[in-house]
Amino acid sequence: MLPTEITPPRFALEETEYSGKSVANCTTAHNAPTRRSGRDDKDTHKMAPQPAIKTSEMKMDTTSWLMLLILSVLWGGSFFFTEIALMDLPPFTLVLCRVTIASLILWWVVLLRHIPIPRDPKFWGAIAIMGAFNNLVPFSLIVWGQTHITSGLAAILNATTPLFTIVIAHIATDTEKLNLRKAIGVLIGFVGVVVIIGLPGSGDAGTSGNSPTDAPSSLAFLAPFAILLATFCYGCTGVFGKRFGGMNPILTAAGMTSASSLMLIPLAGFIDKPWELPIPSTDTIFAVLGIAALSTALAYILYFAILKRAGASNLLLVTFLIPVSAILLGVGFLGETLLPQHIAGMGVIGVGLAVIDGRVVARLSPAKTT
Repeated sequence: MLPTEITPPRFALEETEYSGKSVANCTTAHNAPTRRSGRDDKDTHKMAPQPAIKTSEMKMDTTSWLMLLILSVLWGGSFFFTEIALMDLPPFTLVLCRVTIASLILWWVVLLRHIPIPRDPKFWGAIAIMGAFNNLVPFSLIVWGQTHITSGLAAILNATTPLFTIVIAHIATDTEKLNLRKAIGVLIGFVGVVVIIGLPGSGDAGTSGNSPTDAPSSLAFLAPFAILLATFCYGCTGVFGKRFGGMNPILTAAGMTSASSLMLIPLAGFIDKPWELPIPSTDTIFAVLGIAALSTALAYILYFAILKRAGASNLLLVTFLIPVSAILLGVGFLGETLLPQHIAGMGVIGVGLAVIDGRVVARLSPAKTT
């Protein structure tokens, strides 16, 4: 999400180990060479940036694969934990607990690592936007959707995030345009979505008993579209968030979760009235701690560690693994079931993502002769 392509001058600090790409220098007006002293030339030579490692050269070793599998379980587990916590907590209250606890953990990491905290109001304004559209809105939509559909189906639909990101980047940027292969992959992926929610009988499939009244709702048919709207938000912030490429990503994550926490306090208070809710069960408390500490705070930290170690293209592989983790947890521990059309749709979405990724296509294509 954070490797930069669009970088406003306020945030274009320098090339970092997280971005993998050079960030535009704000001082282009002063690029004319000047000679002050031999010491200046020597210092400048010492501080010359090293060439960045190309993403295509970054390989997946055993440790990277293990980290990727753990991340898929953490993010797949978020759907599992949500399903449990919804037995006692309404959506906004659950999301508020998630981001608040996660923000406390992330700020502890920021302080522990002595990460400098910027004071630029524009930075914090952008953080507020990210908090709203990368946390508050999508988290709330997914949690509400899971009051009507199973955790496995929610995870499958959530796997469409890269499809929206690619389309939005094509529209909003000049540097990430669709090519034929990616366009075909996006079309295949959206065909998978149609297979899941567009076939006869899909409206009753994957329903969950976690709605507040435990009764069918007239809005239940909107649940899959709520998940898709959440992935659209992720796609938008995936493009918008690239302006933070020069900032420490843990600081950015801490800021986002804090901003969304502040926004959720009045929403949860006005809509859910959490003070009137009964004391949650032990299972719910552990589920909230799990989704906050493991599926949010730890997952953010692990995500950026893999991004630094293996690169963004290899990190995309986690998209294939998250639905598998969520389905195994839902079927194994929650007794959920999925219709054949859901499994088929997941397979079609997976094919689309594989086409976008390109590596499988490259291996299957005949080698070019020179």
